[in-house]
Amino acid sequence: MLTYLTRRVAQLLMILFVSSYLTYILLAWSGDPLEEIRLSSDPKKEQTIIALTRQLDLDTPAPLRYFKWMGGMLSVFIGKFTMGESRQGQNVADLIGAAIPTTIRLVLAATILAMLVGITIGVVTALRQYSRFDYAITFVSFLFFSLPIFWVAVLLKQFMSISFNDWLANPVIDPVWLIGAGIVAGIFWGGVIGGTFKRVLITFASAFTATVSVLFWLSSTNWFNSLQLGIGFIAVVGVGFALLIVTASTGLSNKPSLYSSLAMVAFGVAIYYPIQSVLVKEFDLWTLVGLAVATIAVGMLAGFLFAKEDRTASMRTAAITAIVVALLILLDRITQEWVPYVTSDYVSGRPIPTVGQVNDLIAMDLQAAPNFWQGTLDGLLHIILPTVALTIGSFAGYVRYTRGNLLEVLNMDYVRTARAKGLTERTVVMRHSFRNALIPLTTLMAWDFAGLIGGAIITESVFGWIGMGTLFRQAIFSFDLNLMMGCFLITSALAVTANLVSDLLYSALDPRIRVGTGE
Repeated sequence: MLTYLTRRVAQLLMILFVSSYLTYILLAWSGDPLEEIRLSSDPKKEQTIIALTRQLDLDTPAPLRYFKWMGGMLSVFIGKFTMGESRQGQNVADLIGAAIPTTIRLVLAATILAMLVGITIGVVTALRQYSRFDYAITFVSFLFFSLPIFWVAVLLKQFMSISFNDWLANPVIDPVWLIGAGIVAGIFWGGVIGGTFKRVLITFASAFTATVSVLFWLSSTNWFNSLQLGIGFIAVVGVGFALLIVTASTGLSNKPSLYSSLAMVAFGVAIYYPIQSVLVKEFDLWTLVGLAVATIAVGMLAGFLFAKEDRTASMRTAAITAIVVALLILLDRITQEWVPYVTSDYVSGRPIPTVGQVNDLIAMDLQAAPNFWQGTLDGLLHIILPTVALTIGSFAGYVRYTRGNLLEVLNMDYVRTARAKGLTERTVVMRHSFRNALIPLTTLMAWDFAGLIGGAIITESVFGWIGMGTLFRQAIFSFDLNLMMGCFLITSALAVTANLVSDLLYSALDPRIRVGTGE
């Protein structure tokens, strides 16, 4: 494994070197950064040309200039790392260091969301092959895939921000929308659960009734203005997730897993009020990390105590349930800041923003009086629309790839043998098929991550985020070679790193792959 990893890292470094060299040369030869100054009528243009020539080292041929630039990069080993200066005299490394966390946060959120939703729906469509649900999801997937991201971003700003903020002034759901939402929910869950016509009809009726009832209750109680979750919500939703997790992981017939998962829900409800004394305004990330470790430990302990055999499966299931319940408690704590946030002078009843990474006025207040939860709420509200815009395009790819790969695996001989041995369909799908179907998806994940970085350039521009996209656009318009190369090198490094992670996941998912031996 170490030999394989060393060889792959060496290959990726060589790729970065060659691609950066070619890019630098082509960019340097593609235009003249002094052309605009030469054509100007400024009486001091000669002095400006001389100063800019010295600053950008334009007297040095492009191939040699590249190695001087790369020398600044390699000087990191002697403590003198530099990416050069931009045309405005700013340190390129400082500019990128401030922008890269923004882009990574946006791209990572979109990638995770697209993977979770796309793979889940892809599995369902494969199991419901040629059903109405399958055809509907196929149509939606191709529709999403074909939509230009800038157009999607504009629509999201109009309907999910401007129109939604207007609706919050009087958040009453019209009966037509109630019925429409109920029909959509009924069709969706009827397609997911499937079965006989009678079963589909019962599922449709149940989903329709539940959706309409819940939305009517939320509308009549003015819940959208208070946005309170509470202990009841955590209990009900926690039980639902526990049943889903147990069903997918071990099956409901595995009583230790079921009991340990439900115990985690009960434990979360029991500590709901005591934990509020910990989730104070001065909460920080280190405390969050500590709580995360404690949550996983408690879940694994519960799984260990409830199970006498196959403790690994029980511990895994209980730990996942514990994490979900903990996330629900944290979400509840964040929503407790909704009313003071929305009614503040800086928001004025319009909480879904159209531009920016944070509310600058609120950020200034939080520096004087820290409030971890209000800052988190503000960040989440600002990241919603850009994340959805990036997710829509990549979601389609995950759905189609997951469906195709799973269908291919389900038709293999070893899967038919597993069914012939009398294994349950859940075991055949989740333990024998799903893992192998994920193997080709690891390559898609790497390419998708790299592709989303490119899409973030447009998304950041539409939503006014200051990230790598903003710097790259600035570098192109001003013909700033150092800044452009800095952006290129960082994004390329992220792309090849994602490719390396994909290769490692590929070998981890398939034990037949013998890495490091050339076989």
